[in-house]
Amino acid sequence: MDTTPLRAVALVCTLSPSPARSSSQLLAEQVMAALGEHGVTGKTIRIADRNVLPGVKTDMGEGDDWPEIRDTVLGADILVLSTPIWLGHPSSIAQRVLERLDAELSETDDEGRMLTYGKVAAVCVVGNEDGAHKVSADLFQGLNDVGFSLAPNAVTYWVGEAMQGTDYQDLDKTPEATAGTTATLAANTAHLARRLKSAPYPPS
Repeated sequence: MDTTPLRAVALVCTLSPSPARSSSQLLAEQVMAALGEHGVTGKTIRIADRNVLPGVKTDMGEGDDWPEIRDTVLGADILVLSTPIWLGHPSSIAQRVLERLDAELSETDDEGRMLTYGKVAAVCVVGNEDGAHKVSADLFQGLNDVGFSLAPNAVTYWVGEAMQGTDYQDLDKTPEATAGTTATLAANTAHLARRLKSAPYPPS
């Protein structure tokens, strides 16, 4: 088994800053723990705790925290994007992260490859209504557009019963289906990240 060390960062896109509890934070932490079983280390960043300015540049100027976050993303092998569902869509913060990642379209190495090539992304989605597939599809397309690769089954999610108020973080235990999906995400994502680390994409 390949045991090449890998780094991951989870960007948590809850609308609630710390110390508020967050289902998106919880599921992201569970994914990071599952990745840890495959030799992956890293950290989570709650975007609502940081000042990420609107825009589509790598640095929007004074007071912008994105350049530091971007350095962490580019220093990692795996990006986990965790979002709640709001009105059937990813959170506005998740959308802002994608908009800031849009700048990577014009950032390339000496061989014309985006700096995100060779990095693998995965998605976490939580909500109280249906829509996890739609939200993950939105994020998958955006992440792939800006250069990230996706392993099979690169999303884990939980959605509660329609018109009810139970949150993922309020469950007595993690549902077996979600736990199994999280484990599959971690195994496949770590596997693909190691393959791409040892065999980079060809020059563009």
